[in-house]
Amino acid sequence: MEEKVNFALVGVFVLVLGTVLIGGVLWLSSSKSYRTSYDTYQTFMNESVAGLDLNAPVRYRGVEVGRVRNIMLAPGNIEQVQLLLSIKRGTPIKVDTVAVLQTHGLTGIAFVDLSGGSRDSPPLKIQGNEEYPVIKTGPSLLARLDLSISTLLANLNKSSENFNTLMDTDNRREVKNILADIAILSRTLAARSATMDSSLTNAARTMENTVRFTNELPQLAQRIQRSADTFDHMTNELARTSAGASGMIDGARTDVQQFTSETLPELRQLVTELRDLAGSLQRVSTQLEQNPSVLLYGKPPAKRGPGE
Repeated sequence: MEEKVNFALVGVFVLVLGTVLIGGVLWLSSSKSYRTSYDTYQTFMNESVAGLDLNAPVRYRGVEVGRVRNIMLAPGNIEQVQLLLSIKRGTPIKVDTVAVLQTHGLTGIAFVDLSGGSRDSPPLKIQGNEEYPVIKTGPSLLARLDLSISTLLANLNKSSENFNTLMDTDNRREVKNILADIAILSRTLAARSATMDSSLTNAARTMENTVRFTNELPQLAQRIQRSADTFDHMTNELARTSAGASGMIDGARTDVQQFTSETLPELRQLVTELRDLAGSLQRVSTQLEQNPSVLLYGKPPAKRGPGE
């Protein structure tokens, strides 16, 4: 005789056993979390928190230290978003710690990144009527990029307007003339490229000669130094010779004075007689030119005057 199986009892047993197993797994997996103590902080974001969800990670210098517990608009200021952060107790949250919204690469999943916090800075505490300590915030990378791009576009727009204002009809005509002059200059330079090449070659040769002369300057300086030494030696010799000549002149001065007093009058007399002789010779030469027969017959007698 077969025994009857109570399926209802079996089903209840299976449900109870499954519930116990699930509860045990959950308890074992979350027991560590239950043993960890958390402190609550709040921060106020001035930008959109799109992509940030509840339980999103909070990281301190890349290390996960907590979770985002609540996301809501800030009371009394709809331009800010208030975040409540559960952070492990003992995390060094300092007065100068800054919270920044970051994203995971291309996935777009956002998290809160904490940075800053110098060693000597005091721990962050509740101030005034605040419910929780308030962590300062900084702009995210996207916010900085958006601000930079907006500024760049504004500057480009302003530059475009200034350029359009500058390039009026007259200035455009002047620019056209300048471009035409540049084209003429380019053609002229192209036509004279051979001359320019020759000039560059000559310039290169001149530079080579200059370099060669520069290399020879030390030798030339040595020659000049030797010439200067030789000239200095000649100067010394001349000085000694001048000293000897001065003695000789002093010795001959008496003879010169005697020669001047005795011989010069006779020389003067001799010069006078030479002058008279030269005059007589000139007269004789004149007479010979006029009457060569004087050499044969002598000088003709002078003509007598009236009454002689």
